[in-house]
Amino acid sequence: MSVTNHYARAMADVLLDQSDPAARMAEVHTMAGILASNPDLRQVWETPSIPDDQKRRLLDAIVTKAGVSKPVRNFLAVLIDNGRVPMLEQIVKQLDAEIAERLNLAEAEVTSARELGSQEKQQLEQQVARMTGKKVRAKYATDPALLGGAVIRLGSTIYDGSVRGQLDRIKEQIQQ
Repeated sequence: MSVTNHYARAMADVLLDQSDPAARMAEVHTMAGILASNPDLRQVWETPSIPDDQKRRLLDAIVTKAGVSKPVRNFLAVLIDNGRVPMLEQIVKQLDAEIAERLNLAEAEVTSARELGSQEKQQLEQQVARMTGKKVRAKYATDPALLGGAVIRLGSTIYDGSVRGQLDRIKEQIQQ
């Protein structure tokens, strides 16, 4: 098991024991965002010559200001203490995947030619749920270049139901 998997699985165990794992996961993303947008903070937490207790005091100040829960604070403290802060981004990505797998969630990225209404989104998510056998959590974007329809990405699988995709497939058939 890789180091990122080890930390992600341990944190997933903790998060899923919480009353609101989604809120705790949002806190993890908030803290990862703070770290990503602040190179000075990253440098302090990654510098071995700075004592761990000073790093944790800085963490505590940030956690207090951001309103982050104790389990998320402790997770970050463990990463700091073990010199794993440089791996935070990969750990969070693996944590997202671990949580989704345990909750039987499919992450879908839906790009449509126009903004979809709530009923259209619901129908689309139901169709994807039937295809995958999982609950669907979708992120939506628009791209007018699609001309119509939608493109759905589930992991590395892409379902292209766009007019642009259909035109491209017709073009390929004609050229053969």
